[in-house]
Amino acid sequence: MATLASVTPLLQVFDMPRAVEFYCAKLGFEVVDHSPEIEAAEGRYFDWCCLRRDGAQVMLNTAYDAGERPAERDEARWAGHAHTVLFVGCPELDALHAELCARGLAIAPPQTSYYGMRQIEVTDPDGYQLCFQCPA
Repeated sequence: MATLASVTPLLQVFDMPRAVEFYCAKLGFEVVDHSPEIEAAEGRYFDWCCLRRDGAQVMLNTAYDAGERPAERDEARWAGHAHTVLFVGCPELDALHAELCARGLAIAPPQTSYYGMRQIEVTDPDGYQLCFQCPA
């Protein structure tokens, strides 16, 4: 049977610069690849990027083509994002909590779930949830 090496989620985002800023400045990811930059009314940015921090990777893609993004988010379209949770393994959860707080995130300390995982929960600007966890 073939071995699967990894999985990388692709998340649709409303405001790419804002999303990249959150993932890089607040969560410590780095942009490792991106589509060619474009010029739009919102400024200069790219439509797609791949972000990585250690072994965790996520891709972001703009939900609208250049010049087609509405001024305000359609909340009905984005409501479903609250049902998307990325679970990220992190054996040094207390150190991550301290780092994220130092980066300006107001988050609760690690909690232990009923199924035995210590977890930190964060919600990104588009409503996607990230749950950093390790066994209790």
